[in-house]
Parts: sequence; structure tokens; C-alpha cells
Amino acid sequence: MKELTTGDYAVFLIYFLIVAVYGLWVYRRKRNADATSKDYFLAEGSLTWWAIGSSLIASNISAEQFVAMSGNGFTMGLAVSAYELMAAITLVIVAIFFIPVYLRNKIFTMPQFLHQRYNSTVAMIMAVFWLLLYVIVNLTSILYLGAIAVNGISGINFTVCLIALAFFAVIITLGGMKVIGFTDVIQVFFLILGGLVTTYIAVTLVAEHNGTTGIFNGLKVMSEKANDHFHMILKRDNPKYIDLPGLTVLLGGMWIVNLNYWGCNQYITQRALGANLKTARGGILFAAFLKLLMPLIVVLPGIAAYVLYKDQVFAGDAQNSLKANPDNAYPVLLNLLPTGFKGLSFAALTAAVVASLAGKANSIATIFTLDIFKKLKPETPDYKLVTVGKITVVVAMILGVVISPFLGIDKKGGFTFIQEYTGFVSPGIFAMFILGFFWKKATSNAALFATIGGFIFSVLFKFLPEFMDLSFLSPVGFAVVNKDSGLYEIPFLDRMGFVFIICIIGMWIISTIETARGVKTNGLDVDASMFKTSNSFAIGSLIICGILVAIYTLLW
Repeated sequence: MKELTTGDYAVFLIYFLIVAVYGLWVYRRKRNADATSKDYFLAEGSLTWWAIGSSLIASNISAEQFVAMSGNGFTMGLAVSAYELMAAITLVIVAIFFIPVYLRNKIFTMPQFLHQRYNSTVAMIMAVFWLLLYVIVNLTSILYLGAIAVNGISGINFTVCLIALAFFAVIITLGGMKVIGFTDVIQVFFLILGGLVTTYIAVTLVAEHNGTTGIFNGLKVMSEKANDHFHMILKRDNPKYIDLPGLTVLLGGMWIVNLNYWGCNQYITQRALGANLKTARGGILFAAFLKLLMPLIVVLPGIAAYVLYKDQVFAGDAQNSLKANPDNAYPVLLNLLPTGFKGLSFAALTAAVVASLAGKANSIATIFTLDIFKKLKPETPDYKLVTVGKITVVVAMILGVVISPFLGIDKKGGFTFIQEYTGFVSPGIFAMFILGFFWKKATSNAALFATIGGFIFSVLFKFLPEFMDLSFLSPVGFAVVNKDSGLYEIPFLDRMGFVFIICIIGMWIISTIETARGVKTNGLDVDASMFKTSNSFAIGSLIICGILVAIYTLLW
């Protein structure tokens, strides 16, 4: 393994000092002795559009993308970029249709929305559920993958990496959403700069090892040597079809993944909920444009690593580690970078992990403090709620450090593992939110059906192949042979689509029966005027749509 040099550590130290000093400056400049809990958790009215957009991306991009998505780039190629590219158009939809509903109805947390729209039972169940999901799955996976990446690049002990990442994130998080939001601007700068530098060097290395020079020649070599990695839609005979099942990427479950993540997720929407509509929309549109860069930063390096692996460029240990686990692609690739650049890329990866951890910890603290603790002890003074939030951050991070070494990421790779297992609950949650937004007759019992029933149906579809032959679904593309089990399985994106439809139908039936019996519902304040956008926003949205159409047309 190529260790970090003094120059690399110097570059990393510069990054650390910039973030720390700027964070301290923001904290002192914007600190308010009488700060409310909303000011601490949401930075109410303080974040600019560029801070919101940067914070959205910094919170979203983590080791899950740098490490795990690069691993998917190594195994399946550009097709996995669908998660990033479709997120861009999803952000536009969220900005137009979701954010106005939240802001008009003064909603600051997702459980608060459920309490206001349905009832306290639904809200409390989901608050507890989100806490468990965020701590046990999301926070731990970010820590685990981040520590593996940092260990693979620097050679520093895995446990030390784990604790250091958690400590750095806690320091930022304790400053509140203002510090998180504004330091995320610097984090994103390092993330994008370091990521693009890594991509450039990786692609030019491919060119050099094939007797040519330059990034464009490197891309040409990659497309020739790994042509099957340069298609956005996988064919049925592709072994990774079960993870990205063809047109389902454009027409099915991928929409549920993205709309639930970007529109119904405290971790993400929290950045925009403290701003006015114009600022929130501007920030979200900025994030959508940054999202278009992500395939260049996190997927192309994985493909470059695959070509270099085929050419046996890596040393024996690195070659074997890639054969054993494709998620090692990004750390192995960084070890080829020259002094200084490796430190910059190391800083970019660390920035992504720390920013994502800080955002997740802040959301955990927000939900616990405002939606559980405050409901159990409503007489608690507002300033004590801030203290409770800070304690929650520390406790959550300690739990993450303790649990993460036991995280079982299977052979699918980290990114697919996380997407599939969060997908057990996404269809039901999204059904509950979308009908709660736009159908005033949706009842509380219907919402409970979507929450609990959606999870049960997801589990049922997951394990159905063990009890039933699903080969009859193969001709229409809804069942594929799992190469590990030898059984016909429904791809998880298709499962999500089926469960979502079942949840919608179930909610409609339950709500129709209950409203006919006179059950009252709590409709939100929603009207068509809320969804009007400015000309600049409309133009930006059309540009994003045009770019996506061009990409899918050229790389079909």
C-alpha cells in the first residue's frame, strides 16, 4: 500500500483548518444567546440559496457514493449513474410540488407533517422508526464505508479512522444547522475539486497504460475496453440486471427511491425548511445542477479502475482486493495518485463523509428532540431542547461507532445494499406522503396500512422466491435468475413499484370506506397557486431536462 506522504498530510491539514476556522467564524458571527430550537436545528432564515444547495449535496454525497457507487461503476458501469442523474429531475419536482406544501403549512420535520396531516399515533410510530433507520442503517453505513475508505488510502487503523470521522462530525454538528450549512459550502468545494482531479488522473492513467495521452483518449480506450460499462440501460442478459432492471430505471421504482429520499426525508428536506420559498427553490435547483456532475466524480473512476484492473496495472495486493471486493476500487485508485493530489482526493473523501455524518446526526437530533422528547415533556424550555439535541448528537454518533463494525454489507456492494434495504420501507412512506399532500380524504388508518403493510409486503416479495416459482414473470421482465441462489427473483426496484401500487390501492380503499362512514381527515392548505415558479427557475429546469434527455439518448 502506498502511504500518505508529508505533502498529502499538508494538503489534508489545510482542508481541516479551513473548515474548522470557517465553522468557528460562522458560529461566533451568527451565534444568538437566545437562539430557539428551530434556529439551532433549521438555521431559520439564515441559509442562502448557495448554502442550501451545497448542504444538500454535501449531506447526500458520502462514502456511499465515493466508495460504494464507484464499486458499482467497477462492476456495472455508467448505468448506476441513474441514481444521480434522475435525482436531478427529482429535485426539480420536489422544489415545485413538495417544498411549497411544507413551507405553506409551516412544517419543519417529517413527523410533524404526519401529526398535522394524520394523527399523533402515525407521527410517533414514524418518528421512532426514522430514528432507528437513521442510526442503525444510515449513520452506521456512512461511518463504516468512510472508515474503510480512509483506512484503505492512509493505512491508519480502521478503528482510529472510525472514531476520528465521528469526532470531526460531532464538532461540526454541535454548532447547529447554521455551521453545518455554511461549512458544507467548503466541503462541497473540496468534494468536487478533489473528485474531478481524481477522475482526470485516473482516466489519463488509462490512456498512458495503453500507449496514448490525454483525458479524451483515455475515455476512448475505456469505451473500447469496457464497452458494456457505457450503457445507461442494462439488457436482460447483463448479470447486474437484477440491480438495475432495464426500463424500470426510467419508468418504475427508481422514481420511488428518489422522490422518497429527496422529498420525504428529514435528512434532506431539513436544509430547505428554514428558508423562504424563493431561497429554498434556488438552493434545490443549484443542488440539481451539482448532481449532474456526480457521475463524473464517483462513477467514471470506478470504470477507470475496472480497465486498469483488466490491464493488471495494480500491484498484487491491490489486484486481489479488487477481485475480492469491488468497493475497494476508489481507495485502490487513490493510491496511484501523485503526492499532493492524493491528499486533495483524501480531503474530498473525508469532506463527503464528515458532511454527510453531520447532516444525518443533526436530523436524528431534530426528530428526537422536537418530535419525541418535546411531545413527552412539552413543558421543557426551548433552550433546554437545544441541549437535548446536542446530547442526542453525541449519543447517536457513539452508537454509530459501536454498531458500524458489525454492519453486514453483502456481495451486492455497499451502495446496492443500502438502496435495497431502505427500499423495504420507501414505498409505504412515499405512498403515505403523496396522498397526504394531494388527497384530502386519506385517513390515519390508511396511513398506518401504508407504513406497516408496505414493510410487510416488501419482506414478502423479498422472500417469495423461496416458496414460489416466479419463472412465469420472466417473459415480461419482472423476474430474473439470481446467480447466487439460482432462483427467479423480482428485482428490488420492481418490488418497490409493486408495493407502492398496493399501498396506494390499499390507502384508497380504506380511506373511501372510512370517509363514507363519516371519519374526518386533516387536509393541508394546498392550492394551485403554490406551484407557480419564476422564469429563471423554469429555464434552469428545462436545461436539466435537456441534459438528461441527451445523456440517455447518446448512451442508451
